[in-house]
Amino acid sequence: MGVSMTEVMNRGMMCLIEKMGIVEAERFISIIIREKFDYTKWQRDYFDAKTPEEISNEASQFEKAHPFTGEAIRL
Repeated sequence: MGVSMTEVMNRGMMCLIEKMGIVEAERFISIIIREKFDYTKWQRDYFDAKTPEEISNEASQFEKAHPFTGEAIRL
């Protein structure tokens, strides 16, 4: 059985709060709601504007900056 919607939402908020702080996380959520944000369209526009090489380079840079340690955030 998969993860519940409540758990996904809680984990998502924890990630936002950890990276952005509570005020900016709440602001982000309000912008998403107000603008009727379409993540699929945003993702398509974002990746369509990049070459495969740019995507690969960004992924490599992210991996170097955030090496996998085998540890996960526990809620």
